[in-house]
Amino acid sequence: MDTYSLLREIADSWVLLAMFVFFLAVVVWAFRPGSRKVHEDTANIPFRHEDKPVGDRETGRSAQEELQQ
Repeated sequence: MDTYSLLREIADSWVLLAMFVFFLAVVVWAFRPGSRKVHEDTANIPFRHEDKPVGDRETGRSAQEELQQ
C-alpha cells in the first residue's frame, strides 16, 4: 500500500472522528453553564463608550474635536 492511500484511509476515518469530537467539545465549552456573563461582556465591548468617544490619551482630545479642527 502506498503512502497516499494509507494517509487517505486515516483521514477518512480517524481524522474525521477527531474533528467531530473537537467540534462537539467547542460547542459544549461555548454553551457551558456560567459562561453567559463572559459572552455578554464580550458582546458589549463596542458599546462601552457610547456616551462619549474615547479621547486621545496623550492630549485628552476626542476624535470629534480632532475633526472640527
